[in-house]
Amino acid sequence: MPDQPTAPAPPPIESPDQSQASVSVVVLGAGSGSRVGAGVNKVLLPLAGRPVLAWSVLAALATPGVTRVLVVAHPDELDEVAEALAPHLPDDSPGGGEGPGAPEVGLVAGGPTRHASEARALRTLADDVEAGRTDVLVVHDGARPLAPAALFTAVVEAARARGGALPGAPVAGVLTRALQRVPSDLVGVQTPQAFRAGPLLAAYRRADDDGFEGTDTAACFARYADLPVVAVASGPANLKVTWPEDLALAEELLGLSGR
Repeated sequence: MPDQPTAPAPPPIESPDQSQASVSVVVLGAGSGSRVGAGVNKVLLPLAGRPVLAWSVLAALATPGVTRVLVVAHPDELDEVAEALAPHLPDDSPGGGEGPGAPEVGLVAGGPTRHASEARALRTLADDVEAGRTDVLVVHDGARPLAPAALFTAVVEAARARGGALPGAPVAGVLTRALQRVPSDLVGVQTPQAFRAGPLLAAYRRADDDGFEGTDTAACFARYADLPVVAVASGPANLKVTWPEDLALAEELLGLSGR
């Protein structure tokens, strides 16, 4: 995947019928807490009264059109993740209660790599995609707890219009190993990333046949799908919890946002 998403975006291509359109979101939570200095998975660390992962799941559930959220957890942490999330799910969603038309929240065991975890989640969702119940798939890193529902909506709409979409945030102050400045228009790639469901599923099946593993979802889609991946505007507030100070900053930003 190139460091900078495709720009400018090509003209819109024909969109599928949206009369029965629905969105499924994969939230990746099978990481670790090594760099953040924790003895547990970092997505289970507390952030403003909720696990980091819960913020990502709730943002996905708040996105219009989402009918299913699939959380990917480490095989040894399935029960732990379920117990951590359950108290924070809305009362009208499966797992936190029942309600007609409420989005389904599910859990699946991840693989040894990010790509393998994504592939397992897509296999779980394949029936919905092939039956036409899901037209857009979103993949989000559960360690990015501040991504708002509005950003999910933006990438979903762009994916429906173009094929694939991801958030891009300007990156400043970056040097090469030779201490040379990089171009000022460098863009950092974030999640959530959204894609037309059929082409994404086909891309991962082709990748499996080839033994290819991408660094993120967009890398696989860009390699195998004959559709563009475009960027939507984002910013540094959509941070990824990686280091101990990231949790403190995330809590500060949540307070400022009023969420």
